[in-house]
Amino acid sequence: MRYGTTITYGELAAQLGIPPDRVVALGAAVGANPLLIVRPCHRVVGADGTMRGYAGGVERKQWLLGHEGVLLAEFA
Repeated sequence: MRYGTTITYGELAAQLGIPPDRVVALGAAVGANPLLIVRPCHRVVGADGTMRGYAGGVERKQWLLGHEGVLLAEFA
């Protein structure tokens, strides 16, 4: 995922060829990411654009996305 972009868990699953019934497992794997900035899991959001869990805390996820210029409902 490029700087300043987001992707939903469902879109990420589709890109990776993961079946829709395994999206929750994908979310768990993303949430277990130990390299938060290097592997930009903060750019993965819910299908409705809402923030989902983030190992660094949702507030940090919102800050990172705001810093990257991503405009989501939380920033309006």
